[in-house]
Amino acid sequence: MAERFLTCPLCGFEFDAEDTLCRHGCPLHTACNLTRCPMCAYEFPRTPKSVSWLRRLLGDRAGRAAGPERALTVRDLQGGERAEVIHLAAEGGSRSNALAVFGLVPGSEVALIQRHPSYVLQIGETTLALDAEVAGSIVVRRVAA
Repeated sequence: MAERFLTCPLCGFEFDAEDTLCRHGCPLHTACNLTRCPMCAYEFPRTPKSVSWLRRLLGDRAGRAAGPERALTVRDLQGGERAEVIHLAAEGGSRSNALAVFGLVPGSEVALIQRHPSYVLQIGETTLALDAEVAGSIVVRRVAA
C-alpha cells in the first residue's frame, strides 16, 4: 500500500496522494512513478517504502540534512543576489518555452539586478525584465557568492 500523504521535496507542501492531478487526470497514472505537487507543480518520484519508514523512524534528519528550508522564488531575492533556477512553475508550457529561449531553464544561474519597477535578471550574457507574476513563478535556490 502506498503512502497516503506525500510531502513535496521542493516546497515542503504536504498533500493527500489521492487528490493529485496525476490520480484524476492523467491516463498514465497507473504506470507512472511520478507525482505532481498541487502547490508548485514539481514532479517527483514517490519514495520507496523502506526510505519512508526510515524517515518516519528517524524524523527529518534522514535524507534531508542539507535540504532547503522553503522554496524561494525570484521575488524573494534581493538585488545583487545569485541563484540557481530549480523549477519554472508556469501553468502552461508556452511560458516555460518563452523563458527557455532567453536561457532561463532549470539549472541555469541567474543574478537579480533590480526589483522595481520590474524584476531584472542577468542570465549569462542576457538581461531579462519580468513582471511580478512571472518572477513569482520561478523557483530558485540561493548560491554562494
